[in-house]
Amino acid sequence: MRARAGLKVDPDFSISDHPPMDCLIVPGGVVNAEMEKADVIRWISDQSEPGRVVAAVCTGAFMLAKTGKLAGKQVTTHWEDIGDLKEMFPSVDVLSTLRWVDEGSFVTSAGISAGIDMSLHLVERLHSRELAERTALQMDFDWTEND
Repeated sequence: MRARAGLKVDPDFSISDHPPMDCLIVPGGVVNAEMEKADVIRWISDQSEPGRVVAAVCTGAFMLAKTGKLAGKQVTTHWEDIGDLKEMFPSVDVLSTLRWVDEGSFVTSAGISAGIDMSLHLVERLHSRELAERTALQMDFDWTEND
C-alpha cells in the first residue's frame, strides 16, 4: 500500500484479519476514492462497537460520516473542507472553531497538526494526563487544548 507522496506502508494485518483494537484512527488526505469502497466504510462502521474509540484526522471525518454513525453528532475537519462536509452530510453538526471534538466513541480533528492535539487528548483520555504531557514534551510539541 502506498500513502501520500509515495510513502510505502507495509501492514502486519488486513482489515479482515486484524486483532481486536481499542482505538482506530482514520487518516485524512484525499479520501474520495476510499469513500466509494463499501467494504472499507462497512469495516470502519464495524469498528465503532461500544467501548472502542474511532477517531479521524482532518478529512478522515468524511469516512466516518459516510458510515452514518455521526448523524446528530458534533465533528470537525480541515477548514478548507468544512463546507463540503456540511453539504454532503447535513445530519452531522460540523463545527469550525475547535481543533478537535470528542463525542465519546467518535473523536475528530481539524487540519493536520490538530490531529496531533487530538492524539494527545486521546493519550490523556485512554491513559493519563501525565503521559500525554510527557509525550508532548518528548515530541517538543506545544499541545493546544480546546477551550
